[in-house]
Amino acid sequence: MLDATTRSGGTATASPRASTAELAVAASPATTASPAAPTRFAARCTRVLLSPWSRLSLLVTLLAAAGCAVLLFEPQRLLTEGWPPQLGGAAAAVVFAVAYGVCTVAFVPRPLLNLAAGALFGSQLGTGTALAGTVLGAGIAFCLGRALGQDALRPLLRGRWLKAADGQLSRHGFRSMLAIRLFPGVPFWASNYCASFSRMGLLPFLLATGLGSIPNTAAYAVAGARASTPTSPAFLIALACIAVPALAGVVLAWRKRHQLRRL
Repeated sequence: MLDATTRSGGTATASPRASTAELAVAASPATTASPAAPTRFAARCTRVLLSPWSRLSLLVTLLAAAGCAVLLFEPQRLLTEGWPPQLGGAAAAVVFAVAYGVCTVAFVPRPLLNLAAGALFGSQLGTGTALAGTVLGAGIAFCLGRALGQDALRPLLRGRWLKAADGQLSRHGFRSMLAIRLFPGVPFWASNYCASFSRMGLLPFLLATGLGSIPNTAAYAVAGARASTPTSPAFLIALACIAVPALAGVVLAWRKRHQLRRL
């Protein structure tokens, strides 16, 4: 009997059915591998984009863009030119609070914004508006730092002072942040990002920021509201309330210097 292949002149010729099966087997790896290549490339790109250093680069880019926007729009002109006449009442206070929060993220000094709040809205409404903007800006900075910078920067906390600050904020976050807010000395944006890079929780951070910022914010708002009468008792008391906590912060830092040296 003859095999499935017919022999003609010493050469084996495969049947059409066998040739079709061999071609299908040979083509199947290429067919299944072609969709996998784009999938692997997309996964690799996703890992790169979501890596800690990529997110930190995005944070730096956002902060640089915010700083450039502040230099371009010059929010300090509110102290000289006043609030736009198109806005007034509660709507103006809400818009100012949102703008206040965004400006603090972009490194605008809070004293300048607090003075503007008092000059534009008076002592009481200016204090409330500035406090709302303070908590909003602190929350935005904290969330940005926690989401985009913490994973990249925590492995770099190797200096003894950095480790001490991280440990203090991680273990005693509320009281540490409350002290920072009550006794100004550390820039607002710096304390926000330092807290976000630590293991401090968001809720204690916001509560400490809101409570600790009341005296200083109210003092600046009153000073801004009474800036036209610099010899009035309210203006002088506001200046004293600004100077005394700052002096107390310096004294407290001086007394703690030996503990810092031992770390």
